[in-house]
Amino acid sequence: MKHSEELKDIVKNKYSQIALNPGKRQKCGCCDSKNDYSIISDEYSGLEGYVKEADLNLGCGIPTKYAGISSGDTVVDLGSGAGNDAFVARALVGENGRVIGIDFTEEMIAKAELNNTKLGYSNVEFKLGEIENLPLDEKTADVVISNCVLNLVPDKNKAFNEIFRILKTGGHFCVSDIVLFGKLPEGLKESATAYAGCVSGAIPQEEYLRIISSAGFNEIEVKISKDVDLPEDLLCGYLSEQEKKEYDNKEFGIISITVTGNKLMSR
Repeated sequence: MKHSEELKDIVKNKYSQIALNPGKRQKCGCCDSKNDYSIISDEYSGLEGYVKEADLNLGCGIPTKYAGISSGDTVVDLGSGAGNDAFVARALVGENGRVIGIDFTEEMIAKAELNNTKLGYSNVEFKLGEIENLPLDEKTADVVISNCVLNLVPDKNKAFNEIFRILKTGGHFCVSDIVLFGKLPEGLKESATAYAGCVSGAIPQEEYLRIISSAGFNEIEVKISKDVDLPEDLLCGYLSEQEKKEYDNKEFGIISITVTGNKLMSR
């Protein structure tokens, strides 16, 4: 397994390329196949606050839909990219709220700041930083959101501990992410990673929820889950006839989930 810093470099390089060439299908940083992120992205265009230039089709859900964001809240968006979810969150917090986007890719931060300058929002800002070591004080946020990013973080325990740290007591998070169920054949996992980039760091759903619980969160709830349907030619190229039957019978696979959790008390 690659060292965590090497994995971070791969992810950073890949998303830097996407920021610089948003309309171009990107090569995965660790393989020769093409990525198609749109197979797991959701439709945003009808949402208040939606900004087309900020939507790079990199998500796997709409966390703001289930985040319980109220007017006046401070919302932190982890892995904010070009600002898609941050601008939707801004429509919910209003003029009296605040939105902070965090991304560790300089090119994404620059793109988000350019979009924000065009919009003229004074209560939206973007900061360069890593999710495992957030550049924010304790108890900064009322709500933390993230969209198809945390599974790319090598140390998920540290990531959710950081989310807990920056949330106010009584605050909560809502995260859309990719998880696995059943035992995915290694060849299929590698090919799925090549095809849909954010599959790369996915872990089993039960382990993902256990990490959230161990960070101190309560009232953890999976709001929605949906299958990630991989193309038939991809499946046939990496699965035996028996494995294909098991996949069709939902014995293993890849799903996107949107999960929430509350910080009821400080540790």
